Amino acid sequence: QVQVAESGGGLVQPGGSLRLSCAASGTIFSIFSMGWYRQAPGKQRELVATITNYGKTNYAADSMRDRFTISRTKNTVYLQMNSLKPEDTAAYFCYLNRVFNGSYYYPEDFWGQGTQVTVSS
Repeated sequence: QVQVAESGGGLVQPGGSLRLSCAASGTIFSIFSMGWYRQAPGKQRELVATITNYGKTNYAADSMRDRFTISRTKNTVYLQMNSLKPEDTAAYFCYLNRVFNGSYYYPEDFWGQGTQVTVSS
């Protein structure tokens, strides 16, 4: 199976930076797309950014593209967040799409447990 472990969240002042990491482990040959979603209290989970295994990135909004950078290695995805704002406060979830174990694609997508990011003075 596949395990997903996020790290790097925390409390930061407005204007500060954080780097989130997500490591996928288990029976994995390749991962087509890795990404980050976030969910603020009382709101729906929303896309932040994704990156494919050939490096194509997708950001949900220009405001995120201007301040956030998604990158990855084979099984690890990062989200560098700069110029953080209070409205970025949310639980950030790692997401894996089309995970191949060498024989077949897992039928499900995989999610991490989430890491909390709080932007406050």
